[in-house]
Amino acid sequence: MIKDNFDKAQGHWILARMGKKVLRPGGKELTQKLVDFLHINKNDEIVEFAPGLGFTASLTLAQHPKSYIGVDADKDAVAFLNQKIKGENINFRLGNAAHTDIKDNSKDKVYGEAMLTMHADHRKAEIIKEAHRILKKGGLYAIHELGLTPNELSDAEKAEVQRDLANSIKVNARPLTLNEWKTLLENEGFKVQKVASNPMHLLQTKRLIQDEGWFRSLKIGFNIITHPKAMRRILDMKNVFQKHQEKMNSVVLVAQKI
Repeated sequence: MIKDNFDKAQGHWILARMGKKVLRPGGKELTQKLVDFLHINKNDEIVEFAPGLGFTASLTLAQHPKSYIGVDADKDAVAFLNQKIKGENINFRLGNAAHTDIKDNSKDKVYGEAMLTMHADHRKAEIIKEAHRILKKGGLYAIHELGLTPNELSDAEKAEVQRDLANSIKVNARPLTLNEWKTLLENEGFKVQKVASNPMHLLQTKRLIQDEGWFRSLKIGFNIITHPKAMRRILDMKNVFQKHQEKMNSVVLVAQKI
């Protein structure tokens, strides 16, 4: 899970290596809204795509669902989570979110955060299609992703943001406008029920303290200062986020299988 080649590592793993636990674009606040919107209860069978460090999994499991499966393509993340979070009917497994081995029409709620953004549009559609396949009719699918704003943003402006993000975070990130996210979901048989958004302030001091608290924020700052290569990468990411702050946001959409 820990990636020590700071020149080539993906941005979110550098932040994790520095001690950051909340890695979602809209911060803890928007993740909490996603969980609240899902109204998870003791009868729900839940699937999470790409649970990462398990922050949202912990919020979900605090609601005591009937079962929980976390599917992640990173074997180190799966090993870490199986060691960190244990319990009856809780399982973290290695897998591809576009091709799970979960039965058709078997789950009540599915969600994923900060992972569709990292894929080309056709791959996004494959993952959304998989969520639709495993959900029961009327089941809910929630996403928390990086967005572009406003909806009328030009293709040239979108391309510039995507190019700068890819160079900075070492992932071919392809955020979408809110209308484009809605269209992707609707094209795969979902009806959007709820929407929320936040500014993309992942690396701003105020958001860092909100997400991590004072003590952990100080610890993260110390870790960054004492790792110059990581600091260069993080400052580069922060500069890109600031450059495009008027064109980027974070979005949560909750959609129902129809």
